[in-house]
Formats: sequence, C-alpha cells, structure tokens
Amino acid sequence: MTTTMTTKGQVTIPKPIRDFLGLAPGSQVAFDYAPDGQVILRPAGPAHPRRSGRSRFARLRGTGTHAGMTTDQLMSLLRGYDEDARDPGLR
Repeated sequence: MTTTMTTKGQVTIPKPIRDFLGLAPGSQVAFDYAPDGQVILRPAGPAHPRRSGRSRFARLRGTGTHAGMTTDQLMSLLRGYDEDARDPGLR
C-alpha cells in the first residue's frame, strides 16, 4: 500500500493498517527504526484505546432497561416462557 505525503508532512494511514493496529481517531502512534533501516509504525498506547479502562461488558452493565420491565419479565419474554406454557406439546 502506498500513500502520498502532504506539504505539511502528513500521511493518511490506510484503513486496513489502522484496523490491524486497532487505531482510532485520537490514537497515538510511535515510529521506530528497525536494524535493517526500515521504519516501524506501532500503537504508542493500548492497541484498542476504546477498550481501555472498563471492559466492554462493564460499560454495558445496567443499560438493558426495557420499557420499565423487571428482569424476570424481560427474561421470560426473551426465553419464551409464556409461549412454552401455552404449547401443550412442551409440557
């Protein structure tokens, strides 16, 4: 992949590379020299800055309110308990 440098010395990191490195807007990157003279681009902080801090599950905890339903009512709806009770073949 190639990209063009602007007059200000800026380049766009191609999307497949950003995805591979887990870079998002605001991510910091580091440039290093390899012994063979190549330049290495790597994330300067966590590979997935959006995932730093609380886990994705912790961020979702408590967000599952559903129209004022209780947990038991929601679980019954999701698991189809009411439908099982009406179906004589499942008793």
